Amino acid sequence: MIGKISGRIDYRAADHVLIDVRGVGYIVHVSDRTLAGLPGVGEACALYTELLVREDLLQLFGFPTLLEKEWHRLLMTVQGVGAKAAMAILGALGAEGAARAIMLGDARAIQAAPGIGPKIAQRVVLELKSKAPGVMAMGAALMSEPLVDTHVEAAPAPAAKPAKAAPQPGPSRAAYSADALSALVNLGYGQGDAAQAVAEVAGSTPEADTATLIRQALKLLMPRT
Repeated sequence: MIGKISGRIDYRAADHVLIDVRGVGYIVHVSDRTLAGLPGVGEACALYTELLVREDLLQLFGFPTLLEKEWHRLLMTVQGVGAKAAMAILGALGAEGAARAIMLGDARAIQAAPGIGPKIAQRVVLELKSKAPGVMAMGAALMSEPLVDTHVEAAPAPAAKPAKAAPQPGPSRAAYSADALSALVNLGYGQGDAAQAVAEVAGSTPEADTATLIRQALKLLMPRT
């Protein structure tokens, strides 16, 4: 599996670039947004990649961050959304815009991507609404260096202390709020505004999980954007 490519750009096309890596050229398909952010021919670049393998086809898709790569994977889990359709959505909205549209149930924003009709856009929103918060909460770690695992150490704690399972509701609520706050900050909201919105939702809806906190907090934050 080819997960990352670093080299020099030999050629730029409408939907892909040719990257020379020590004499070997790799054709990497990218979104409009990613292409616009890449340097010119002859300059160095690096992209995280996803290799699509089919019976008669091998295609590399490139992303500027691991967060965008994870969103591409998530979008492809929706029936009717292939690799190029997922790239079109990311090209039109970016990872943050796609996350915001899904959590707010804004199918029209998804439909703004080239080739995405109303039925597919609605399906994306419905199928990913419960899955999106997981990727959003990982945003800070995925935007940093990819080889450093910094977000997978908290899970074993309950198994080590089974006797303390009873107080779990308290820490769970705090964890939901922390994850929601992290997701909102990753979407570009200020720490203070995001924290205030999450606290307001958590106060009025104590049973809210991460997805609910994000969704309701986004509704409070929308007038401020």
